Amino acid sequence: MIDLLALCAFNAAYAHAIDSDALEQWPDFFTEDCHYRITHVENEREGLPSGIVYADSRAMLEDRIAALREANIYERQRYRHLLGIPLVEQASADGAEARTPFLVARIMATGQTEVFATGVYRDRFVRQDGRLRLQSRVAVCDSTVTDTLLALPL
Repeated sequence: MIDLLALCAFNAAYAHAIDSDALEQWPDFFTEDCHYRITHVENEREGLPSGIVYADSRAMLEDRIAALREANIYERQRYRHLLGIPLVEQASADGAEARTPFLVARIMATGQTEVFATGVYRDRFVRQDGRLRLQSRVAVCDSTVTDTLLALPL
C-alpha cells in the first residue's frame, strides 16, 4: 500500500530537486508517458485542458530543462517550496491519487523574496521499478494572474 509517509517523502525529494537547482533530476520523478501541467483554478473549474505549461512525456520535461540550461534567457532566480500534507484520495499497492497544497517563494538574484505561487498539486502516483513516480501532476495555481517569469517547474 502506498501510504501517506511515502507520499510526503516523495514530495520532499521532488521539491528539493527543484529548490537545490538539481533540475536534471526533476524528470526522473515522472513516468515515461506522464502528464504535467501548470494551470489555474478557473481553468480547472471550467474543465479547460489548457495550461500555462503542458507536457505529455518525460522527454518533454527533459527538453524543458535542457532549454532552461542552454537556450532560455531569464533573470537568475530560485524557488523554495513549502508543501502541505497530502490528502490521499485513493491508494492501493500499485498507485495513489492525492492533493497536496503548495506555496512557492521565489528568490531573485538581488535577494528579493516574494510569494510566487500558491495552489494544489493534483497527483496520480504509480509504483514503477520499485519506486514511486508521477503518472500525472497538475499544479493548480490559486491566482489567475501568471508571472511571465515562470521559468522553473513548480
